[in-house]
Amino acid sequence: MSEQQDPRVPRSALFIGAAALALIGVGAGGYWLGASRTETPSAGAEAGRQALYWYDPMRPEVHFNEPGRSPFMDMDLVPRYADEAPADGGVRIDPGVAQNFGVRYASVERGALMRSVVAAGVIAFSERSTAVVQARASGFVERAYGRAVGDIVAAGAPLVDVRVPEWTAAQAEYLALRSSGGELAGAGRRRLAMLGMSEALIARVERDGVPRPVTTISAPVSGAITALDIRTGMTIAQGAPIATINGVSPVWLVVSLPQADAGIAHRGGRVTARLSAYPGESFAGRIESVLPAAEAATRTVEVRIALANGDGRLRPGMSAEAELSQSGDADALLVPAEAVIQTGRRSVVIVAPEPGRFVPTEVVLGRRSGDRIEIRQGLAEGQRVVASGQFLIDSEASLTGALERLEASNAQPQGAAALHDAQGRITALSGEGVTIAHGPVASLEWPAMTMAFVFERSELARGLAVGETVTFRFRQDGARYVITEIRETRP
Repeated sequence: MSEQQDPRVPRSALFIGAAALALIGVGAGGYWLGASRTETPSAGAEAGRQALYWYDPMRPEVHFNEPGRSPFMDMDLVPRYADEAPADGGVRIDPGVAQNFGVRYASVERGALMRSVVAAGVIAFSERSTAVVQARASGFVERAYGRAVGDIVAAGAPLVDVRVPEWTAAQAEYLALRSSGGELAGAGRRRLAMLGMSEALIARVERDGVPRPVTTISAPVSGAITALDIRTGMTIAQGAPIATINGVSPVWLVVSLPQADAGIAHRGGRVTARLSAYPGESFAGRIESVLPAAEAATRTVEVRIALANGDGRLRPGMSAEAELSQSGDADALLVPAEAVIQTGRRSVVIVAPEPGRFVPTEVVLGRRSGDRIEIRQGLAEGQRVVASGQFLIDSEASLTGALERLEASNAQPQGAAALHDAQGRITALSGEGVTIAHGPVASLEWPAMTMAFVFERSELARGLAVGETVTFRFRQDGARYVITEIRETRP
């Protein structure tokens, strides 16, 4: 039996061995195929692309010459490849993507810029129609006619009756001389005028032939009584003020303009005023005067606007808004105000010379009127600019370095690197450098962070220790930040 089974055993062993070899071959081939499909394209892509620099996505304006960890946010630096930075100095965004983000465009137009300024003000009495009533002689108040501050009086309305004893003797003397005629009578009449009697009182004495010791003082102008200093029975001296009367038409609208808008105001200019007391109504006015000096505390210029007030509805003390307008030059270049990105250091407009291409362009701004603003330098008529969505493009421009190239012409020479001051606490220290948890750096617009610095001179590290609070000065040298001065800050 054993002789019949021996031939079958080698054949099954051979079959099993062949199957195992086949599986091993398939697995090896699959591994090689997978490896060739995953590794080869990646290696080719890295080898075929040139990295211009590395950057921290949170601080894209700072460039590094080699890969590593960011000193700002403790994260890996990201490479910027040469084929990602367009040679035209702008950025490229797929037109479909730009449309999805709601990018709108506007054209640079040439036209007249109607300058308009709205300023708040207060209604006040016009000081040009103010009358002050005074006593012409000493006497006693016999009647005050019940007047009070705030009363509106007409011109010629009686204010007060005053008895003047001194006038009684002078009038009797004149009547005695008048019967004799001649130069003495004329001299007596002139004496009555010198004592302060009005022409109407002298004529009445002549007509009646008897002295009139009580005289009535009347309002010289129509208006509101703003001051009244007499009461029945009181004694008044010569020259004492009796009343102050302010005219009620016209009134002043007094507004304060910022010095930047003071140029729009000129004498005779037309103004439209609106009051919350009379919604839907407007009042035409005229600039009566522009004060020659600005207010020292607020740096504003006061403008007085005359408003007609025949019906007396404009009451002093009311608040109002004044709209001052001025026609501008007809050849001004205008863009929508929303198209301008203002950072404080510069003003940028995103120009779209062709679909999908955007170029940040620095401009010089002029005057603004409503939703349009004048461009004095940087753009030409007919150019297309981005009116909305420009902040998305501005962010992409920052990542690609377009804005850095835009500012390259204004950058200072390498030998004149700016110095920056900061204060912080040492967290690590070595002979060549130091790591400091510093506060905000205003000159660089940095927030508080922990980062590494190098010493300009090795002796700067002497006397320093981890945990100390220091004040230091540093400069940027490529991708490094070099400390030039450092000292301990003692409490």
